Amino acid sequence: MALDKITSITGTAVHLPGADIDTDRIIPARYLKCVTFDDLADKHFHDVRYDPEGNATGHPLDDPRFKGASIMLSGPNFGCGSSREHAPQAIYRSGFRAIIAESFAEIFFGNSTTLGMPCLSASREDIDALGAVIGNAPATEVTIDLEAMEVTCGETRFAITMPGSARHALTAGRWDPIQELLDNEGQITAAGEALPYV
Repeated sequence: MALDKITSITGTAVHLPGADIDTDRIIPARYLKCVTFDDLADKHFHDVRYDPEGNATGHPLDDPRFKGASIMLSGPNFGCGSSREHAPQAIYRSGFRAIIAESFAEIFFGNSTTLGMPCLSASREDIDALGAVIGNAPATEVTIDLEAMEVTCGETRFAITMPGSARHALTAGRWDPIQELLDNEGQITAAGEALPYV
């Protein structure tokens, strides 16, 4: 089964400012015992979205103006901390399809790429400018072009970066290593049978 080529993402966005947003904040440890990742939908950032009594704290993710946002904006070193795969899974299962931040923790970046959820880097100035646009007009669509490597939103336009290997995997539809193995099962079997020690 061929994977979708991810060359662009368009949707509304929400800005979560802050540096060093770690995986424990993204998905608290008590949720790591879930049987499937599907159970993580809407658990992202739970402990900053709700107080210990379960009352909403007024987090941007719960602002009705940003309901349905599929692009997340944030600051430097996003996804740092433990390597829990549940963090990008929780974000993805909650409807997000791309993240734009100043920089990303390496393991979080890799886990996101294998979900087909691009993590793009941009300058603080560009992210803040985009955050201001969507803050004033939340329904404005943001388009991420992975071929031109730029973001557009109304009159706002700026360059983004990501490692070439990840960009190629996404735009060529080769971002899921498990699917790559399944698609090449015949070649793997043939290679195994040709080995004299198997």
